[in-house]
Amino acid sequence: MEAANQPLLRLRDLSTDIALRRGTVHALDQVNLQVGQGETLGIVGESGSGKTMTVLSIMGLLPTGGHVVGGEILFDGRDLRGLEDKELRRVRGVEMGMVFQDPLTSLNPTLRIGAQVAEPLRVHQGVSKAEARERAIEILRRVGMPRPDKIVDDYPHQLSGGMRQRVVIAMALIRSPRLLIADEPTTALDVTTQRQILELIDDLREEFRMAVILVTHDLGVIAGRADRVAVMYAGRVVETATTAELFRSPRHRYTEALMRALPESAQPDSDGAGRLYSIPGLPPDLSRPLTGCRFAPRCQFATDECRTTDVGLTPDGSGTGHEFACLHPVTGPVTIAAASPSVRTASEVSDPLLTVRDLVKEYDAGGTGVRRTAGRVSAVAGVSFEVGPGETLGIVGESGCGKSTVGRIVAGLEAPTGGRIVLDGADLATLDRGARHRMHRQVQLMFQDSYAAMNPRMRIDSILTEPLEIQQVGDAGARRARVSELLDQVGLPRRALERYPHEFSGGQLQRIGLARSLALSPRLIVADEPVSALDVSVQAQVLNLMRDLQRDLGLSYVFISHDLSVVDYMADRIGVMYLGKLVEVGPAHQVVRAPRHPYTQALLDAVPTPDPGHAPSPDTTIRGELPSALNPPTGCRFRTRCPLAQDICATEPLLQGATHQVACHFPLREEPPAS
Repeated sequence: MEAANQPLLRLRDLSTDIALRRGTVHALDQVNLQVGQGETLGIVGESGSGKTMTVLSIMGLLPTGGHVVGGEILFDGRDLRGLEDKELRRVRGVEMGMVFQDPLTSLNPTLRIGAQVAEPLRVHQGVSKAEARERAIEILRRVGMPRPDKIVDDYPHQLSGGMRQRVVIAMALIRSPRLLIADEPTTALDVTTQRQILELIDDLREEFRMAVILVTHDLGVIAGRADRVAVMYAGRVVETATTAELFRSPRHRYTEALMRALPESAQPDSDGAGRLYSIPGLPPDLSRPLTGCRFAPRCQFATDECRTTDVGLTPDGSGTGHEFACLHPVTGPVTIAAASPSVRTASEVSDPLLTVRDLVKEYDAGGTGVRRTAGRVSAVAGVSFEVGPGETLGIVGESGCGKSTVGRIVAGLEAPTGGRIVLDGADLATLDRGARHRMHRQVQLMFQDSYAAMNPRMRIDSILTEPLEIQQVGDAGARRARVSELLDQVGLPRRALERYPHEFSGGQLQRIGLARSLALSPRLIVADEPVSALDVSVQAQVLNLMRDLQRDLGLSYVFISHDLSVVDYMADRIGVMYLGKLVEVGPAHQVVRAPRHPYTQALLDAVPTPDPGHAPSPDTTIRGELPSALNPPTGCRFRTRCPLAQDICATEPLLQGATHQVACHFPLREEPPAS
C-alpha cells in the first residue's frame, strides 16, 4: 500500500453540532485526521462514536440540523467550508465519491441501474444519454458486475445485496474520484461477498490511485485493508497509528476494550466454552457538558484525574506517528486469539427436542404475459438435522443459501413444501391448526432487526404483553408479573416499559426482542442473524446474555448467521448450507478448525481476521455470484464455483460420516476418529 507525502485530505479541529428540539448534540469535537493519495485510512469505533458524522461532514451531507461549527476541511489545500454551493457540489460529484452502508436505500427504486450509475456524467459533464449508457456499462464491468449490458436495464430490487453494493461503488467511481469514502460498505453482507467487495475497493484504489477512507466497526476489516487507523470515541479521535502498530501495541484503554470484545478473545468460563468481554455502560450523552476523559465512566483503570483532566492526543515517542489520549495507557500487547479452542459439549440425549427430516421449500417464480409462473425456486432442498435439549445448532452460509427460510419454517412462519418437522415428539404436519398453534408456543423467533419487528406505535409493555394475551396466558396481574420477570432476565430496567422502540439503542432493542421471544417460555428459539448489525461490544453483551439464559432456562437455539466466529462461540454443532442444501454438519470446533467441505473452507478463509499480517489465500476465494435457485446446478450445487470440481460432481453427493458429515466427492480431510 502506497502513501503520499502530502495529505490529499486533512481535517483540522473539525467540530460538528446537530441541533435537535431537545438541545444540541456536539457530534464531533476537534477531530484531526489526514489521508494521502493512494492511502487507506480506517476509522473504527462503536455506534455514536462519530465515524459516520465525520465523513458526512467532509461530504457536506449532514442531516437536518447538522452544521460544521469549527475547524477546517482541507481537500488538496482548499478549505471546503469556504466554497460556494455550486463549487462544493462539483467537488463532491467529481473529486469525491461515497459508498453508503445500505445500498438499497442509496438507490432510487423507480430508476433503472444504468440511469443511476450514469447520473454524475449527465449532471456534471453533460454527456449524451447513449454515451452515458456505454460508460455505465464499462464501469459496471470494471467493478466485476456480471452481464453489465443486461444489468443496466434492471431495477435495484432485482439485484442481490452484493450486486447492489457493486452498483453503488460504480456510481461513486464513474468520474474517477481522487477520494473514495466507504461507510460500513460490507456490514450487511455475508463473508464471501464482503471479501469480494473489499478486494474490489483495494484493486480500484491501486488502479485509480485514490485515497480511501474506510469506516467500519469490524476490526478484522480494518486489519486487512487499512494503512493507518483512527479510533474514535464520543466524537473524538482517541488513538491513531499505522495498522500494524495499532494491533501490535494498542495504547488507549478503549482500543484495548474493543479488541478484548472480539469473539476470538473469549475467555474460558464454567462450561469450558469461553465468555466474551463487554464494555460496561454506554457512551456518554453528547448533548451534555463533558469533563475529563470521555471513556472514564466505562474504564476499569480510570482514576479521579481521568475524570477531571481533558487529555489530548500525544505521541507515544516511537516516531511512527502513533498518538493516543490516555493517562493510563496499555503497556503491553493485547492478545486477541484465545489461548485454546473453545469446545462446548452438549449432554448426550436419546430423544432430540427438534427433528427436521427432508425439509423442502419451493416458491413459484413470477412469470410474464400468459405464463403465470416462470418456474419453481428451490429455496430448501432436502435438509435434515436435529437439535437436542439445551443445545445450540448453528446454521451458516451465504445470503440466499436458504438458512433464514429454514428458520422461518421451523418457527411456523412459513409452511414447508415437503418433509417432516417433529417438535418434542409431535409431527407438526399431522396436527390440526389449533394443536399446531399451541405447539408453536414452544418455538419462538428472534429477528435480525428487532426494531422492524416491533410496532413503533406500541410501548414496550404492550409489545411484551401481546403474545401472552394472544395465547391467553394468565390474567392481567400474572401478565404484568411475567413482563417484569422478562425485563429482569434480559437486564433492562422497569422504566423501559413506558418507552417506545425508537427510544432504545440497537443492543437494547435486541434485548427487548429476546425478552419477547421468551414471553411464552419456549424450549427452542430460532435466532436469525441476531447480532449482525451490532457493534462488537454490544454484540458481546447480547451473546453472553443468550448463553446465560440458555444455561439458566435450559433453552435450545437454532442460531443462524453468516459470521463464523460468532457461530463458533455460540454453537455446539454447525450446519453449513449452500444453495438450499446442507453440505457439512459436525461439532463446532471440528467444522471451524478442520473443515471437510471446500465451501466451508472458503467461508472460513473469507472471514476478516484482526491480524494485519494475515494474508488469505486467493486459491480459496469464492468467485462469482450464487447460482439461481430457479435453475440450480445438477449434482453438487457448489461445483460451478468449486476449485476441486470434476465430472463426477455432476452427480449429487450425500451427507456421509458419523459425527462430522460432509456431502462432497473430494472432502478436504477424513473424518476424525470419535473421541
